[in-house]
Amino acid sequence: MIKRWLPSPLLSLFLLMLWLLLNESLSLGHLMLGSALALYGPLTTRALRPTPVRVRAPLAILRLAGRVAKDIVTSNFQVARVILGRHEYRQRSGFMKIPLDMRDSHGLAALACILTACPGTVWAGINEETHVLSIHVLDLQDEGVWIDIVKNRYEKLLMEIFE
Repeated sequence: MIKRWLPSPLLSLFLLMLWLLLNESLSLGHLMLGSALALYGPLTTRALRPTPVRVRAPLAILRLAGRVAKDIVTSNFQVARVILGRHEYRQRSGFMKIPLDMRDSHGLAALACILTACPGTVWAGINEETHVLSIHVLDLQDEGVWIDIVKNRYEKLLMEIFE
């Protein structure tokens, strides 16, 4: 019964907290309006979440977060070197394709967020039939290095978490 009226308790709690933070108020009116939003939001978006997330290795999320944080910092310095460096550094950008083994939609969404969050890389798309990922890399010196980064640094860990 409770799952029917509160399909995603964590999302509801997050929405209520976000509402209160954005309004910078704990008044009764904001608590009531935020609670209504927190209850109504997940109910109306239930159909948009057809598959529940199943995390198989919660501790692997911490390893992934550490890797991503380190890679974002490193990428910032590499992008600065490309932008502020010699002209030939700017001539190496390009698109590349990477075959993926991962099929889980949540893992693919997480990979898209990771690649787009790292400066210098952008998720360009994925072919759903061949499972080939297209990305754009600002400093594309060696495609093998990028294939190794995506497959061994991110995809394996995401598969451990979600599949």
